[in-house]
This record gives sequence, C-alpha cells and structure tokens, in this order.
Amino acid sequence: MLGAGAAAIVLIVAGLLFQPWLLFVDVRVADAIPAPQGSTTATSAPTATTAPVEMAAMATDAATPAPPAGPVDLLSGSLISHEHETSGAVRVIENPDGTRQLALVGLSTSNGPDVHVWLSAGPVVEGRDGWYTAADHAHVDLGPLRGNLGDQLYDIPADVDLSVFRTVDLWCERFAVSFGAAALS
Repeated sequence: MLGAGAAAIVLIVAGLLFQPWLLFVDVRVADAIPAPQGSTTATSAPTATTAPVEMAAMATDAATPAPPAGPVDLLSGSLISHEHETSGAVRVIENPDGTRQLALVGLSTSNGPDVHVWLSAGPVVEGRDGWYTAADHAHVDLGPLRGNLGDQLYDIPADVDLSVFRTVDLWCERFAVSFGAAALS
C-alpha cells in the first residue's frame, strides 16, 4: 500500500515537472508580421520656373536621406533543430519609429514547458552539442514563447546591441536545453 502511494506521488510530481501532455497540444499564434519596405519617398525635380532659393532647399532635402516609409529588415536567419524538431525563419525588424522587433515566421516546433525566446551572444552549433550552447553565453530574454506554431512578434529593448546578440534561441528554461536556434546575418 505504501509503495502504491509513493508511486502515485512520483507520477504526479513527474507529470507536473515534465508536462508530457504538451507534446500533444499545439498552440498557433498569428501575429501580423510587417512586410519589409524600402524608402519610398521621392523628391520632385526642379523646373526652370523654380526660384533659386527653392532649388537650394530642394538640393539640401535630396542630400538628407528620408526615413523609411515602413519597416526595414535589419537581420534574418533560419531556425535549425536542436532538442526538438524546429523550423521557420527569423527576422529583426526596425519600425519607422525606431523600435525593433524579432519576428518568428512560420515557426514549427514542439510545445514545451517554460520555453523562452532569447537573443544570445553565443554561436549556433548544429547537432547535440548545440543543445546547451546558449546557456554558456550572455543573453537577452524576450519573453515566453507564446505558441509552438505560426507567426510571432517580440519587442527588442532599445539598449540591446545587435552586433553582440546575433543568435536567436528557443530556450527551455526548465530543462536548460535549446529547442532550436538561428544565426542572424
């Protein structure tokens, strides 16, 4: 009787820790990912009737690049699998207001407990050796993974130096393992 009670407690604790039912539950996210755009502003060409002062002002305006009319892709990459089969694209987007976001596009991975989206200073290492690499390097936690399928946006803090944090990791904090990663270039 005591053995059956102990076994039940072990099963309950293991279930709460590992949450195996998540392997059979998909959570789809469908954020609207902005399409990249270039600068679409154009200056009109001076005409013969344009006054000299207006021509000088137009020349100065033409020399100053206009901010992009829409979002611009700064970096991108493709996810590779680590501990779980993972695929999809990643993009770092700069919005016209200067804010930056990480987009997970077409993400497909396993659902898991306590998976977070990290920007990491570590390299992407393929194979089993890459499962643990991110923990050995500085990282910025962008928050919990909101779903294991679909398109998702995560805000990047303004002080994050993207020349240092060039890897995206889907990091399971509970088991200290990467589900998948992408190098940003």
